[in-house]
Amino acid sequence: MVQIKESKDGLSFKIHVTPHASRAQILGVQEEKLKIKVTAQPHDGAANVACIELLTKALKIKKSQMIIVAGFKSRKKTVLVKNETKKNLEAILKKYKTD
Repeated sequence: MVQIKESKDGLSFKIHVTPHASRAQILGVQEEKLKIKVTAQPHDGAANVACIELLTKALKIKKSQMIIVAGFKSRKKTVLVKNETKKNLEAILKKYKTD
């Protein structure tokens, strides 16, 4: 399961991103991180924007609620979700659980 941390700013979880993939998709959970692929290149923040677009659409969260707070130039990133309960976020992420 994806590890979700609570803070005064919201809920955060880690993702592992593969840029320049043939198609954008969420692959599942690996080492407590949500593993995703995006088609964007990792230049000028394009992959970061693509990550947020994919996650907000797949998780049905507004773009204004989600930002990348760490790992801007790394494949391993931390995403912050604002104005969401931990219980709801866990339920949403649960469908991407892999064994």
